[in-house]
Amino acid sequence: MPKFELIGFDADDTLWHTERYYVEAQSTFVQLLSQYHSEDWIRERLLQTETRNIHHFGYGIKAFALSMIETAVELTEGRISGQDVGVLIETARSMLNADVELLAHVGETIPQLASGHRLALITKGDLMDQEKKIARSGLGDYFKEVEIVSQKTPEVYARLLSRFSVRPERFLMVGNSLRSDILPVLELGGSAVHIPYALTWELEAASQPEPGTPGFYALDDLGQLPALLKKLED
Repeated sequence: MPKFELIGFDADDTLWHTERYYVEAQSTFVQLLSQYHSEDWIRERLLQTETRNIHHFGYGIKAFALSMIETAVELTEGRISGQDVGVLIETARSMLNADVELLAHVGETIPQLASGHRLALITKGDLMDQEKKIARSGLGDYFKEVEIVSQKTPEVYARLLSRFSVRPERFLMVGNSLRSDILPVLELGGSAVHIPYALTWELEAASQPEPGTPGFYALDDLGQLPALLKKLED
């Protein structure tokens, strides 16, 4: 019997590229406001706005767009032009329509794992945007469960596992975010595999668990996961 009854996967920056589109959009935003303030101050104020707005708008591109517009209005004291607001809206639209580009080894590893394991996709963000990306990724059929949540906390994972009829010790979560994908699952008594992405949003940053932490594993890429699972299950 497999050690894990369910293997969960994060989506953004675990299965496909996402954060780089936000970085590019921030560069556009900074350039647009560069006549008003320094780059560091613009980025800091945008992060402050995003942090404040999570409780109102949640995560995702649409929430990010609203935060950019709000920050632009504040930093220009209302002087930003309608044309510049249009640039920000078009930037967000381009992000929503961007190609879904799978990370290395994802295209072959997910089908391989799905042939012998029950897989779940557990991601946070805007419902419509995430559903579109899942469909365009070509991976949707490999996941028995797909959950798009507003937050990833121990309570949310516990509720999902109860719905899936899986005990925490029989659950493995795979993701790039220590704060969202790793630490909450370890707190529940589950296992988690951290696969870092080259870029990390400041609000997802967290300290890595101490070496030897029960249930915690770190890999360089998803292609190494089948070998790890074989080792753990043997």
